[in-house]
Amino acid sequence: MAVQGLVSDVIRFSSVDGPGNRFVAFMQGCNFNCIACHNPQTINPCIDCGDCVAHCPSGALSMVDDAVRWDDAVCSGSDQCIAWCPHDSTPKARWTSVADLVDQVRGPAPFLSGVTVSGGEATQQWQFVRDWFTALRDDPRLGRLTRFVDSNGAAEPSVWDELDPVMDAAMIDLKAFDDDVHRSMTGMSNEPVLETIRLLAGRGKLHEVRMLMLPDVNDDQAMVRRTAAWLHDVDPAMRVKVIGFRCHGVRPTNRELREPSAYRMAGYAELLRSEGIDQLTLV
Repeated sequence: MAVQGLVSDVIRFSSVDGPGNRFVAFMQGCNFNCIACHNPQTINPCIDCGDCVAHCPSGALSMVDDAVRWDDAVCSGSDQCIAWCPHDSTPKARWTSVADLVDQVRGPAPFLSGVTVSGGEATQQWQFVRDWFTALRDDPRLGRLTRFVDSNGAAEPSVWDELDPVMDAAMIDLKAFDDDVHRSMTGMSNEPVLETIRLLAGRGKLHEVRMLMLPDVNDDQAMVRRTAAWLHDVDPAMRVKVIGFRCHGVRPTNRELREPSAYRMAGYAELLRSEGIDQLTLV
């Protein structure tokens, strides 16, 4: 039986999910529970509780055989269902075949430089990602598109072994170099993340490391310096993207989360450059 993927959403054109103009598929489900998650509706699969149905302004949601059903033809695009969901999920995620997702790429393909699979956490559905990338690679019209994975890095080496032959590169998030800080932010250790960064860098498959910076949470100066020194040791030509935390779209939390000022962002860049990180982007 062909592998299917639980896809939360797709974006036909994106300039922020890898180099160039990209088609992005967001997979449903994540093994982290980040306090600063900007896609919290992708963390868990829908449990069909039905809490969202009454709050749909277009009547696109209904309960059928004790399961939530979404009619995309009726949907007005409102996210009220997501806002009401108490389980960090969405009723709009759909089981999708590889062939269907390949077909969705065909229309915008002439204007694309590549595709990116994101999430959620894409490696949680690595079999589907592997098969989708394989189909794209082997398609005469789509094979030129680069294939990137946007990941939190918490995947077993065996998963990267499976994806390596069909992916061009991965972008890995490093939430915090200190394991205790990382656990407080994500609920998980950073050990597999660091292992993934080493592994992919060694294979020439690491496009960049992404650092999401939260003032007074993961931006201690000494830790930023240690992070930079470690990344430089892994690869002196390491490409790093520093992303300033934005409050928009983030779930309520009992921790105070603030956006970094331009001054703080410049300070992060100075610290990273002081330890040899020259290929640096701030967003």
